[in-house]
Amino acid sequence: MTTPIIVGHRGARNLWAENSLSGFRNLIGLEVESVEFDVHLSAAGELLVIHDATLDRTTERSGRVADLAAGEYRSVILKGTDECIPTLEEVLETYAPTGLELHVELKADSGGKPYDGLEAKVTAELDRFDLADRAFLTSFNGDVLKKVGEVAPHIRRLSSLNHKSVEVRGLRRSVEFMLQVSDVLAVEKALLSEEWDLLSALIPAEKLGVWVPNEPDDLSFWLKQPIRQITTDRPDLAVRVREGLFDATH
Repeated sequence: MTTPIIVGHRGARNLWAENSLSGFRNLIGLEVESVEFDVHLSAAGELLVIHDATLDRTTERSGRVADLAAGEYRSVILKGTDECIPTLEEVLETYAPTGLELHVELKADSGGKPYDGLEAKVTAELDRFDLADRAFLTSFNGDVLKKVGEVAPHIRRLSSLNHKSVEVRGLRRSVEFMLQVSDVLAVEKALLSEEWDLLSALIPAEKLGVWVPNEPDDLSFWLKQPIRQITTDRPDLAVRVREGLFDATH
């Protein structure tokens, strides 16, 4: 197993405004292999890159993302910046010339309900930019991932797991189900640490990832594990730690 790849979480949310175009552009300057970001669907049918289903935490506005009228996102400014919410098109334009792997999380509305047609709409954009082979469509929701397999069989799928998402089925059954609908399983670091023996036995190393270690010691630990990827808010630190580990062994 090679050293895990590094995924910039929401661009690099502890370095720059999360899910911002400036953050996405800055990430390209780091020696990472992948970027993760989130997509919501507005009532006007626009694909907007923002994590929460509401505007309150990350922007200077309040209300639901889904309620934004056509073009209204342009007036919604991200906190601490002079930038508006980016569209999926803008983010894909940013990354199309690069070789970065794209982890595109399909979000749900403020009531936790998946957006109708989001899978097909995002797939159409990835296909338009010829990025399907560099992308993963990701979700905590196994039913969403199952639908992705139906509407976009040519795009890989990634499931995210944490304590909350495995409550209903239980850990083993959740993993077994997600393995049926996913190419990679990314597990929150506390859950992966607690259940390492079980999870590493159930999930092949090349399909296993961790999120979201951010401190040097934590990053060093996970970079030494037999896993595919590390998703982090501090990809700059992850790169430096990985370089140090590499130098120390050569």
